[in-house]
Amino acid sequence: MTQPVEAEIQERGISRRPVEIATAAILIGLGLIVLWDSYGRGAGWDNGPQNGFFPARVGWLFLAASLFILFQSFRAENKIFVTYAQLGQVVRVLGPLIVFVALIQPLGLYVASAVFILVFMGVIATSRWWSIALTALLVPLACFWIFELQFRVPLPKGPLEAMLGY
Repeated sequence: MTQPVEAEIQERGISRRPVEIATAAILIGLGLIVLWDSYGRGAGWDNGPQNGFFPARVGWLFLAASLFILFQSFRAENKIFVTYAQLGQVVRVLGPLIVFVALIQPLGLYVASAVFILVFMGVIATSRWWSIALTALLVPLACFWIFELQFRVPLPKGPLEAMLGY
């Protein structure tokens, strides 16, 4: 009696090497910006450290570490970094978050929070509609009461708050 051989299912996705190369390139760019700014301010020692002296030293260390990451990315085994299914989960969370941040300026923090809760709970959660609506209403109201009325911390407001006199 032979047992069936299970074929390994290779999931498709983004491999590790391009992600590490892209990360290293971004970090190298940031290190070069720090160095450019530091030397523009003066990174020498003239009767004491100039404004850019210590940031330049940190920038050189940052650049060296970034180059090491780039070097290591070519030596490491090129495995899957993230599968497309996992990336889809990230997008399901990141999408509503990007919409939330974009809506803060035109709508204010509280209305944007209500929209975020509606969208996020509608996309991610499997809650009942009345539970989602109640949460989207009560959480921003509670935050408004806590921050604006109790702590008197002004947070970004939109047209709704202006219409209500805040």
